[in-house]
Amino acid sequence: MSDRYLDFANSDFGRRLVGVIGLPTPARLERWEAGRMRPIEGALLLGGGALSRQVAGFATRLTDEVYSYADEGLQLPAWVAGLGPSLKAVLFDASELEDIDQLKQLREFFQPLLRSLDANASVVILGRAPEQLEAPLASVAQRALEGFSRSLAKELRNGGRLQLLYVGDGAEDQLEGALRFFLSPKSAFISGQVLRLNACTSHVQDWTRPLAGRKALVTGAARGIGAAIAETLIRDGADVVLLDVPQAKAELEALATRLGARSLALNICADDAPEQLIAGLPDGLDIVVHNAGITRDKTLANMTPEYWDSVMAVNLKAPQILTQALLDRGALHANARIVLLASISGIAGNRGQSNYAASKAGLIGLAQAWAPRLASTGSSINAVAPGFIETRMTAAIPFALREAGRRMSSLGQGGLPQDVAEAVAWLVQPGSGAVNGQVLRVCGQAVMGA
Repeated sequence: MSDRYLDFANSDFGRRLVGVIGLPTPARLERWEAGRMRPIEGALLLGGGALSRQVAGFATRLTDEVYSYADEGLQLPAWVAGLGPSLKAVLFDASELEDIDQLKQLREFFQPLLRSLDANASVVILGRAPEQLEAPLASVAQRALEGFSRSLAKELRNGGRLQLLYVGDGAEDQLEGALRFFLSPKSAFISGQVLRLNACTSHVQDWTRPLAGRKALVTGAARGIGAAIAETLIRDGADVVLLDVPQAKAELEALATRLGARSLALNICADDAPEQLIAGLPDGLDIVVHNAGITRDKTLANMTPEYWDSVMAVNLKAPQILTQALLDRGALHANARIVLLASISGIAGNRGQSNYAASKAGLIGLAQAWAPRLASTGSSINAVAPGFIETRMTAAIPFALREAGRRMSSLGQGGLPQDVAEAVAWLVQPGSGAVNGQVLRVCGQAVMGA
């Protein structure tokens, strides 16, 4: 549904009024559109250590305008604060900061450029995972990046966002795929997040169709976020099977016809669901997206056994049982990608959602528990945790709670199903096996949780 405050705050009259009153003015977020050719449309600034020089080697595939900060030795045009163009994207390699005193380089780099950021600017800081460093002071310095990045992300304006990527040894060749996502509008509703990239032998062969030849399954696909995920995977070249309950068969088949996909009506909680699923997937799968989920909200004092059991069955037990069946029957190919749709409620909890939050936290645990096992075949499993997303479900929330949910993030608005779909589409790319057993929040850096 329409966000009337966002529309008003961005009108000529509304912008003046909210400025006088001192109310927040959330920016309209730029999102990926069909026909776009480059991840970045504007100037990219590179600075910091050796990883920035590696990025410089492929930066012209990201944008036509690439600059270096001061004399970084990148053999690129130098960007000067106040004189250079406004910046659409910024990358700073902080991986070589090895002691507390060197952390001042963060202030020295970022302070001069903050007033030169374009609307919807994207910022990425690169580091090294603290737990992988032997030198204690280096570990301290790298851990400090998390507090800095999350705080700076909350200071950005006009739709700006910032992420921290810890780059493991051997993962340097996966930077292009990560930056194509995090420096582009595909990550419009993601900010303040920390991810670890590890070595991965798979690579994307064609950036225009990164999922070409990959067979995918999306559960809960008839509408909302599931439908958006299916459409995005097909856009990126995947052959998709859409799964939903028999009651949604008409809607499911209509969507499958529109997208040129195949539909499968199935109750994922049925006793014979694993057998039905395997029978419906004779060619096996490369991608599994467990999106199906329900809510049955009550405070625990009023929670019925039926409410508890139904949420656990759909949200947590079914993904575990069906994935186990795919593994046991050999229906999951090598280098497979699995994504579980969790929720920020599973990270921070939410009043009246003890059943739902437990199920979503359980999915995060499932990703963490199975990640080492899947890594042995080059496969990965991760969780995506949406925050407030504009869907039929959030449209039914009472007005005051809905407005609070929209505004309680750094970006000051709700996300769209497309935002979740773009995150899933990136995580299921071949090269995104560099991310395994982790949680990517699509929440606009919500106040709720870390």
